[in-house]
Amino acid sequence: MTSQEKYQLMKDKLRQAGDPERAPQMARYMRDQFKYYGLASPVRKELCRDFLKEEYKSRQLDWDFVFRCFKDDYREMQYLGVDYVRRFAKCVTYEDLEKMYELLRTKSWWDTVDALVKVLGSLSLRDGRTKEVMLTWAQDPDFWIRRSAIEFQLGLKEQTDQELLGKIITDNLGSSEFFINKAIGWALRDYSKTNPAWVREFIEKYRSALSPLSIREGSKYL
Repeated sequence: MTSQEKYQLMKDKLRQAGDPERAPQMARYMRDQFKYYGLASPVRKELCRDFLKEEYKSRQLDWDFVFRCFKDDYREMQYLGVDYVRRFAKCVTYEDLEKMYELLRTKSWWDTVDALVKVLGSLSLRDGRTKEVMLTWAQDPDFWIRRSAIEFQLGLKEQTDQELLGKIITDNLGSSEFFINKAIGWALRDYSKTNPAWVREFIEKYRSALSPLSIREGSKYL
């Protein structure tokens, strides 16, 4: 089956299962930036489960299919693209970072960006060169790319590179962008579960430069 055929198959499946009454509510939650078929997340995932399972058997990530999903007008198709990439997380390579960059910049919002960063964290453990790219992304003109760099170590616990985390955060201090300051707080809060002393010291050292939001979020478990 070609990428186009797979895309059309899944698009038809999600469209037919959509709930027109639920769709406007979902769109409003996302500030009316995207169209929705009106599929609740559990329903959507169940509809796509067998497809993703079958696709993964090949261990060949179909980037053309993913980008077709991301170019679609309906948000559920971007969610399918995200789920597809995450299903193939172990197959994503350093050479795929340019594609990940483009995905993160396509129809960007917190829902897709925050889901895709988990793939970057997994890759960084397999290929250390990813960390150098994250340092570059931390200063990208697109704040969604900067947010991705700030968040990419979420959930890595003891495997977190704290020096890198600190460098990426300090590169983004002084921002007035809500999604950057929220991400800084989120990254600090997550790592505080593993190393509260480091996070406490970091917050005290940079308290005057950190936004109140970042401090509040980062201090939640201290």
